[in-house]
Amino acid sequence: MLLFLLYSAINRRKSDWLLKIILLSIGKQQTADTKAALGDFSTRINHYFSAEWKLIPPTKHTDPEAIKKAEAALVLAFLQKDDYLVVLDERGKNISSPELATLIQQRANESRKQMVFLIGGAYGVDHSILQRANFSWSLSKLVFPHQLVRLILAEQVYRACTILRNEKYHHD
Repeated sequence: MLLFLLYSAINRRKSDWLLKIILLSIGKQQTADTKAALGDFSTRINHYFSAEWKLIPPTKHTDPEAIKKAEAALVLAFLQKDDYLVVLDERGKNISSPELATLIQQRANESRKQMVFLIGGAYGVDHSILQRANFSWSLSKLVFPHQLVRLILAEQVYRACTILRNEKYHHD
């Protein structure tokens, strides 16, 4: 019986999951170069969890602090009270792909409705966003262009999903 329950839990379809993954990015629309790849990974993620990209356009301010504050106001207005917010930040914690899978699984186990991954704007995120964040994640100490970060994020979320299902995409 225990094996059946474990098998059923591992092989649930995305419609069985309550958790929705929101990939939220501040910035311009995807370039043609990344649009197809992002669409591919988004489709793949949707086999496991309901997932979607949301884009917050950059503000018209010119002062970096004013930009961060304006972007923070838009992000905070977007978030729901119970959303689990993961902020991608170069000063955040480095984690492995299996650790990301565990982080996602834990949120699903908590019956969270939404897990939001936020890619900040060109100047980073305001301290109010970091205070609201449940987790701050660093992909690297390097700084990447937003288009590339979107692609890395989508691929890593997909990889985490395959780890949760013990599929062959990820190799330890």
